[in-house]
Order: sequence, then structure tokens, then C-alpha cells
Amino acid sequence: MTILSRSHTHTPKSPLFCGVLANTLLSTVPGLSGAGPDPQGSLMVPNLDAELIIQGKITSCNITPNTGTGCPTPASITRSMAELAGFPVLFINAGLMHRPTVPCLDFYSQPGQDPRVTTAVPDAKRLYSQGQWAGSFLSKTYDTLVIGECVPGGTTTALCVLRAGGYQAHVSSAAVKSPKELKEEIVATVLQRIETSRKIDPLELITEAGDPMMAVVAGIASTYSGKLYLAGGTQMLAVASIIKELGVSVPDVVTTIYVQDDKDANCIDIATQIGTPLTIVNPDFGSIGHSGLVRYCIGEVKEGMGAGGAIFLAHLLGYQLPEIKEAILKFVTTYCPSKPL
Repeated sequence: MTILSRSHTHTPKSPLFCGVLANTLLSTVPGLSGAGPDPQGSLMVPNLDAELIIQGKITSCNITPNTGTGCPTPASITRSMAELAGFPVLFINAGLMHRPTVPCLDFYSQPGQDPRVTTAVPDAKRLYSQGQWAGSFLSKTYDTLVIGECVPGGTTTALCVLRAGGYQAHVSSAAVKSPKELKEEIVATVLQRIETSRKIDPLELITEAGDPMMAVVAGIASTYSGKLYLAGGTQMLAVASIIKELGVSVPDVVTTIYVQDDKDANCIDIATQIGTPLTIVNPDFGSIGHSGLVRYCIGEVKEGMGAGGAIFLAHLLGYQLPEIKEAILKFVTTYCPSKPL
């Protein structure tokens, strides 16, 4: 089985995986986000995922990193790939509600607000500038940068930004049954508030309708001089659309086959509209022998915390699909034993 949809010849010499963490208050809208135990709990997910990746376990509270159905969080995939391939991980706090519990590069911002009623990211231009600084700084040490994200509710801010930017977009969801009607209601309200009949500057799109992660990643992309990959589905495609409108070279986007297979989303079409190269990663969870991971194949979770990009980076570093699957299975079974299939 081929793990990547496209061949890549780039071989990283000094790679870095960077996770950009942020919140949007949209994740607290009941029924919108599939992250966390409840709407308010969704605000803690980036912190807990970062703990899992850095420490190998969640220590700030007594929970296991999987959904109620036993589906492991994407952060567990990213952690297992960092262990397997040995690449370093850096987190950026782009705007979290709760103080991070692991070391982060802190941009001292606030969570994204609810764009239905107010400006979403008032300091988007400052975050973009700080992202530019980070891109230049990381260029001095790392020749390859894979950027993932954790923003619960971020597929909805992505939809707002893509639609406001004129793209015919339908975005993914962490849930098997997407709350697409609720997403459409939110987007309609946001677009009405920001009057998209006028030309809107790309950073103004983030200011009015996006989330803090978008501004930071766009800034990094504008100054990073190595090989850059955006690791994520429709959220990173939204960032790619901003990067394009800023007149910056659009980087490759990498995501999992489970986003591609989402019938409620159109990631391949969005990538085509933007003109960004899209690589699909197939980790073959259908045959991995773990009932929770198999749930990715029916559309639960799908992607997150750069999981597809972490698999992609491990593969660029020489690891093949059997080794990748074995490492993921070994890690998730330490906290989430498989149920009978």
C-alpha cells in the first residue's frame, strides 16, 4: 500500500514539528465542536494534547486521551511519530484560554472571540508580525518545518474565512455526523456582520472571522526560508488561502485520507481553487488491529494536531508504513486497549 498520494524527494536534514495552539470561543457553542468532554471542556484540549505530545501522557487531570467511543486523539499519533523518528517538537501559544502546562513559545495573545457578534482576533496583525519573527528565527536552525495546529472549533472559523474570501468551501469536522447546518448558520451570521460584498484585506479576514492560529502560521510562512508543510485539513487550507492572498508562495498542505473521504467536505476542490499542492497520507488504520483507531475510517476525528503531517515527516525521514503503524499501535495501547473488532 502507498502511504502518500504524491511522491516527495525532499529529505530533511534538520526538521522541526511545530504545533500552533489556540482557542476560539466558537468551540463553546453547544453541538459545534467534537473536541473535549463538553463545550467548555473543549477549551482545554490544546493544553492536554500538548502535554501528551511532550510528556507522553496527560498529567494535569485524570483522563485518557481518547473519545468516549475509545478513538485515540490525533495527538497520540503525533507523539508516536516524534518518538519513532526522533524529530523535535515546538509549541506556540497563539492565544489560549488556559495557561499552557508544557514549555511554549508564547505570543501573549487572547483566545479568538465569537465572530458572530464581535471582532474575532483584534491583534491579528501583531500575531502575523510575531509569526514573521518566528519564521526568520526558525530558518536559522531548521531546513524543514511541519506546522500542525490544535484549535477546537477551528473548522468553523476556517469555513468563515474561506467563504468570506470567495472560496466555494465545505469543511470537515471531528464528528462522524458533521454539524453542518449549525456551521452554515454561524457562517451566514458572520458574513452578514462583516459585509463581504466589499474587498477585505487578508489579515482583516482573520481579524473579523478567523482565529489566532491563522495569523501566526501565515506570518511564519511569509518569512521561513526552508521547506514548509502545513499539516492539517480544511483548517490549514484556510490558512493557505490567506497566504495566497498576501502574495506569499503557498506551501504544501498535508492531511489524512480521512479528511479526503469526508463527504461533507471538499478539501481537494478547495486546494485546487487555492492552487496549493495537497498530499494525502493513508496510515491504513482499517487493518491496524485497534478498534479505536479503526473509527478514523468511519469518519471520527479524522485529523488534528498535525497528525497527518507527523506521519508524513516520519516517512520523509525514512520510516515505512509497517514501522509507522507499529509505533502508533504500541503507543495508543498503553492507555487505550483495543476492544474486540
